[in-house]
Amino acid sequence: MKAIVCQAFGPVEDLSVQQIPEPAPGADEVLIDVASVGVNFPDALLVRGLYQVKPSFPFIPGIECAGTIAALGKNVTTFTVGDRVAAMSPQFGTYAEAVVVPASHIYPIPEALDFDHAGALLCAHGTAYHALVQRAALRSGETLLVTGAAGGTGLAAVQIGHALGAHVIAACSNDEKLHTAKQHGADVAINTGKDDVRDAIKSLTGGAGADVIFDPVGGDLAKSLARSVGWNGRWLVIGFADGAIPKVPLNLPLVKGYSIVGVFWGSFCDRDPAQAQTNHGQLFEMAASGKLTPHLHAVMPLNEAPCALSQIEQRAVQGKIVLNP
Repeated sequence: MKAIVCQAFGPVEDLSVQQIPEPAPGADEVLIDVASVGVNFPDALLVRGLYQVKPSFPFIPGIECAGTIAALGKNVTTFTVGDRVAAMSPQFGTYAEAVVVPASHIYPIPEALDFDHAGALLCAHGTAYHALVQRAALRSGETLLVTGAAGGTGLAAVQIGHALGAHVIAACSNDEKLHTAKQHGADVAINTGKDDVRDAIKSLTGGAGADVIFDPVGGDLAKSLARSVGWNGRWLVIGFADGAIPKVPLNLPLVKGYSIVGVFWGSFCDRDPAQAQTNHGQLFEMAASGKLTPHLHAVMPLNEAPCALSQIEQRAVQGKIVLNP
């Protein structure tokens, strides 16, 4: 089978397409013929050796995909060959024509949902749903501020926040990205390249601050966010796309009574697979019914994975890129 292989940590352009043997599922695993692969910012971090986990070489990047079950491990009884599924691979490997994943990490997808949109729903939308529902307990009518609101995870949070009845403030680096966020459910917008972010949040919330901040950006923006969380608010730490891990003055959550809440979707899926199944079932139903639609920036062949990752690193992607093996 064809796969994208990383031989050493370095630039994403160093990835290569190789022919490798097709894997066989273990007792509690399934083999999936991959139809679509979601491309994510952590994939680029993994290739560069900057991710929390550092696999041994050679390895195949990728953490999400959609396709058809091709073979079952001997202990797998809840699925059948031919089932249409999406999957999260805790050991990576989805940038390939086939991948083996634990049966606990595959999710049936409805017939109304095509593989490309299903393959784009797990990482970004799974993270956003877990963050907003389990970690923040976002309530209808609350104010949700989303940074990086046109990126894969940020745009997912905009869509889900809107579907949950929140008043959504999108923060993006330019007007084109803000337009995309508004098309997908943002009520108002902040241009972080032009506006004073702290003043803008204060103005848009009547001085109260945001009830929930969904922040996949980190970096210098955190200085403004730390002073923009409302009383009893929740600041969701999603990631650090800016590249810098900010330092937060802890007197601010103390005097303002807010919480700083970490969100690690991969560990959540490993530690609570039953809830992850429920979450992804909800997402697929929302997508199938039209309540949310993953925004596909581009659909590319598998061999263009380096180009896709490079575009993500350059922050040129709005929504998701998917690869078709």
